[in-house]
Amino acid sequence: MFFFFGILMIAITLFILVIAVPKHFNISRNIVINKPANEVFAYLKFIKNQDDWSPWKKKDPNMKQSYVGTDGKIGFIAKWEGNKDVGSGEQEITRIVENEVIETKLRFYKPWKSESDAYIKIKDLDKYNSTIVTWGFSGKNKTLSSIFFLLFNVEKAIGEDFENGLVNLKKMLEE
Repeated sequence: MFFFFGILMIAITLFILVIAVPKHFNISRNIVINKPANEVFAYLKFIKNQDDWSPWKKKDPNMKQSYVGTDGKIGFIAKWEGNKDVGSGEQEITRIVENEVIETKLRFYKPWKSESDAYIKIKDLDKYNSTIVTWGFSGKNKTLSSIFFLLFNVEKAIGEDFENGLVNLKKMLEE
């Protein structure tokens, strides 16, 4: 009897968790870079440049990478296969609006399969000769990923990675 009651309580708790977690997520961070927007954008539209400032390359400097297409153009795909910290997947450029936004599709294969939309938005602060860069990604929470997002505070973990990456980017571009 207690066993059945315990199983029922676990099932009810999981059901409530799934209902309570938002079905969509959007994680982003931004930073002001003291460079004109056109210079910042010209650098950011090349996915290969992410190796210079992204925190994930630092988590596995030996990750295997391959590329398909022309970097900085729609359809370019960067693939990676790394350690447990970075997993494996690919990033494909899906949309570019010059000096405004680069959008990509992120496909993760390991440690679990998922797909998200990533973006880097540029806002020109013309009178200050500076640029706001917003780096983020969004997607749909499926049942298991919703529980994972809730229990492991993915917003905080990914947000910190974005913040670190943006600080690296700022230092690099302002040198």
